[in-house]
Amino acid sequence: MADPPRHSLYVYNGGFLTQGRVRRILDLAGYDIRLGNPAEDDLIGVWGQSPTSPRGEAVAARKRAGIVRVEDSFLRSVRLGRDGDPPIGLNIDRSGVHFDPSTPSDLELLLRDDPLDDTALLDRARAGIAALKTAQLSKYNSHDTALPLPEPGYVLVIDQTRKDASITASGCDSNSFREMLFFALTEHPGARILIKTHPETIAGHREGYFTKADENERITLLDTNHTPWALLEGAIAVYTVSSQMGFEAILAGHKPVVMGQPFYVGWGLTDDRKPLQRRQRKLTRAQLFAGAMLLYPTWYDPFHDRLCSYEEAAATLAAGARAWREDHKGWVAGDMRLWKRKPLQQFFGSVKPVRFRHRGAAATLAQRLDAPLMRWASTGADDATLVEDGFLRSRGLGADLVAPLSLVLDDVGIYYDASRPSRLENLLNAAADLDDGARARAEALVTRITDARLSKYNLATDPLPELPRGRRILVPGQVADDASIRLGTSDVIDNAGLLAAVRKANPAAKIIYKPHPDVIAGLRDGAVPDAADHADVVLGNANPIAVIDAVDEVWTMTSLTGFEALLRGKRVTCLGTPFYAGWGLTDDRAMPVSRRIARLDLVALVHATLIAYPRYRDPVTGLPCPVEVIVDRLENNDLPKRPVANRALAKLQGAFASYAWLWR
Repeated sequence: MADPPRHSLYVYNGGFLTQGRVRRILDLAGYDIRLGNPAEDDLIGVWGQSPTSPRGEAVAARKRAGIVRVEDSFLRSVRLGRDGDPPIGLNIDRSGVHFDPSTPSDLELLLRDDPLDDTALLDRARAGIAALKTAQLSKYNSHDTALPLPEPGYVLVIDQTRKDASITASGCDSNSFREMLFFALTEHPGARILIKTHPETIAGHREGYFTKADENERITLLDTNHTPWALLEGAIAVYTVSSQMGFEAILAGHKPVVMGQPFYVGWGLTDDRKPLQRRQRKLTRAQLFAGAMLLYPTWYDPFHDRLCSYEEAAATLAAGARAWREDHKGWVAGDMRLWKRKPLQQFFGSVKPVRFRHRGAAATLAQRLDAPLMRWASTGADDATLVEDGFLRSRGLGADLVAPLSLVLDDVGIYYDASRPSRLENLLNAAADLDDGARARAEALVTRITDARLSKYNLATDPLPELPRGRRILVPGQVADDASIRLGTSDVIDNAGLLAAVRKANPAAKIIYKPHPDVIAGLRDGAVPDAADHADVVLGNANPIAVIDAVDEVWTMTSLTGFEALLRGKRVTCLGTPFYAGWGLTDDRAMPVSRRIARLDLVALVHATLIAYPRYRDPVTGLPCPVEVIVDRLENNDLPKRPVANRALAKLQGAFASYAWLWR
């Protein structure tokens, strides 16, 4: 992206100086913030139509300088700005401000004049709308997705905060809200009316126009943190004065009744009770979205400190919103080893600290606090959400006490346990219906991972020795006590049996056996002393991706190497039932799992496994992040240095594994 031209931006609002994210986005967009007396060619920066904006407007009029009006973008943050969350983007407008119809804004001019007919742009727009709905994203995103939803069939009336600038700019007031409620009641006789309270009113920051006093047998005030998308799904009609939720209603398929004149009226997508005559163009939902979300805002990437696309910003916000929604009640973690506590606190304790307890005390505390309980997946507990390493884990072994970059939370089962459902299995069963945008993201991720030659552990390795010619089969070893073997195999249950079975089925093939890295490192059991009796080559510390590239196929019990081979287009035969078996992508020799009913391609498998299922934490910023950020960090080795004592502590832990109390 080329550097934008630089402009001096004189400001008279302290927020431009104290809000670091706002200042940084403006800087990246080409604006140098200044104090003092502007010259004729300089610009004046004001915040929308805030109470401080007349200061800048007066200076601009006196100096005949241009005004740049800055506002939060239509996707802003997880929590409210008043609660301290920085914005993920800004609307920077040199013509007006998007919510004030008195003067056409840059957004209005764009929606009026831009052709908005580029196929790629509109495909992005349609994918963007689908992604918003899937991630349940709105301007603010501290929504509790576990809240029970009202029965569908209601009319949704959207409240706003008193004297919001978008209300006064539209020439509306408290009477407009009373009129809106009257229209909703009379135009839908007999229907229930739900009044959605503004998030800032719910948080106690600002008053709204409706209160509990407005409730009766037909009207209910909904002052809870439901996601707008979930409420729009159950509505038969939507009424608003000028709320951004009216824009979201359009994206959700409604034609909302609008009492004011926000940016989204006048384009044929709303029932306008106060028409804006100069807007005569008819737009599609995709065109409106393309203008308002793809072309108008300036989006920011906090992981690389740069401007970015809408898609990158939305993925960033989705990762943060998911973390808040899963963590906001505060986790209780039961029986976690001492070295795991810091990573767990970093992953799941940013909203409220994770509380660590032993045995029954953990469940008791979770019940008393009405907090979710987590346990490590190897416990097999059925009273808790299970946590386990993700599939792009680290640069180094977990058994070496290297902290993970990804973890999975599973409140159904756990991905490697084929004996019962898991959240990943449920995601995979639904993955055949992925929208085009999600598929494009997964395709791009496969390319990035394979081009960067990434694997689960990304270890430093030895050069690959010359391998014998012929049909080569890679047999990846696993650790002896691997839970996926115990819970995902029946006939072949150990490395020795796996090698024997592969040799019996492929007497003429060249079998390449690669022991598990933990076994090679001496940190876990699983060695096969007579491996050479069945294998043509027994590899040591060779790069697993180089080995996969060098073979024709992979035979495995349940190893993740099978998944990594699928990413690289190799044929995979499963003698057990790993998470990636049973979907039509592998040659399955074990008893099928009847629950796995979807027929998937690689793209669908990857989206569920690497995008939808795990949580990722950026080791540089400490923020929840999309998977693409972790790919960047691993590819560029942009990771914190490992403590030198890790290996010694890991070996000590292995030696005293039976004394679990030492590590808890």
